[in-house]
Amino acid sequence: MLTAEQKNYLKDLFPGDEAIFSPASMLAYATDASRILAMPDAVVRPRSLEQLAKLMAWAQEHGVPIHPRGRGTGVVGASLAQGGGVVVSSLFMNEILEINSKDFLARAQPGVVNADLQAELAKHRLFYPPDPASAAISSIGGNVSTNAGGMRAVKYGVTRDYVLGLTAVLPGGKILHTGGRCHKDVIGLDLTSLFVGSAGALGVIAEITLKLIPLPPASASILAVYDNLEQALDAVDRGLSIGALPVTLELMSRNTLLALERAGEVPWPCGAQAALLVKLDGSEPAVEHDLEKMHAALAPAALLRTGRGREETDLWEVRRLINPAAYKIAPDKLSNDVAVPRSKLKEAIEGFEAIGREMRLNVLCFGHVGDGNVHANILHDASNVDERRRALKARRRILDTTLSLEGTISGEHGTGISKHGFIGLQLCEDQRRIMADIKAVFDPTGIMTPGKEPF
Repeated sequence: MLTAEQKNYLKDLFPGDEAIFSPASMLAYATDASRILAMPDAVVRPRSLEQLAKLMAWAQEHGVPIHPRGRGTGVVGASLAQGGGVVVSSLFMNEILEINSKDFLARAQPGVVNADLQAELAKHRLFYPPDPASAAISSIGGNVSTNAGGMRAVKYGVTRDYVLGLTAVLPGGKILHTGGRCHKDVIGLDLTSLFVGSAGALGVIAEITLKLIPLPPASASILAVYDNLEQALDAVDRGLSIGALPVTLELMSRNTLLALERAGEVPWPCGAQAALLVKLDGSEPAVEHDLEKMHAALAPAALLRTGRGREETDLWEVRRLINPAAYKIAPDKLSNDVAVPRSKLKEAIEGFEAIGREMRLNVLCFGHVGDGNVHANILHDASNVDERRRALKARRRILDTTLSLEGTISGEHGTGISKHGFIGLQLCEDQRRIMADIKAVFDPTGIMTPGKEPF
């Protein structure tokens, strides 16, 4: 709880609408896409690096917890003020500072929305590949903090692969510049990568330098629908063996297709058991050549449909509607973004669905199977005590199954509040101790995201 004197300090440092204290106004910052609720003591929305530096010096001196926040699209509660403290929103730090076509880089403040950056870069025929499902509304700062993956990760990798450097403000007010403008740099330890995926545990990111590549001139997508899951997974193996890496290779299981069918019109016949969405890009001749090979790899299928231009966009819009469609089946969802070696996808997905049937719960399996990343979402009604208990038990069994297959309990969302208690299932005591020692170098008094550290 902040004292009156502390609130007055924040009001002076963040005048007007830059600071929020009323519970009603802070409610939007008290939750995120996880639907967990944790009310902060205050919300500040800085506009400058100088404000951040003063805030972080004050916070360390007074022992006030700090919780950096992007646009609240995370599904594990990583940006929430569990136990109180100050939420630091990047909402007003939302400028694209530079686009450089010769250096193939962009500099942006953390509040820039991914899709807005993509649109601006397209005017310069440049491309920033990381593409989380929430790209239309999520911020670059949030993407960096979570090392966001997304659907293009098969070919292009994840956020970490495109962060050349950043500016962060540490507890105590020190401003740290890491990396730079070079696409290759092996001097010193890689401090930039420490921040990418740290979920705000080390400091507040104030500026990011991103690597860009040329915008591919052509693309095409294929929807392939199958009579059973095994056919679809066999097609995944063939699709990854054509000699050209697809941009994306997405799987939707029967339960996922059913949820989308209930939510609205879909481009496949009702009753389909599994579907793949595949995207290819490159030069026009290359895309045409790869399309022919991919069609052969995906057959036999109950339906093969190719999309170009607007039709291609429509195909992918269906994929992005999975999350809202899930809430039309049940009011609550436990999100699991596990990843397994590709050779164990079939065993994993069949195991997750079997757990759902045993627990009498609807488990939606879908995701980025091109890199082994499966979303196993457990739909339930949390107001039903027995159903909630079964959902939590199902989650633990899904995570245990994942680890037994040499997988990871989080491929892209992180752990935040909802999965923090499971970190010890994957990381041993020595690993966690070393990570805690590293954090202490940046945050000696432990004010950054206490209780939500990703280790």
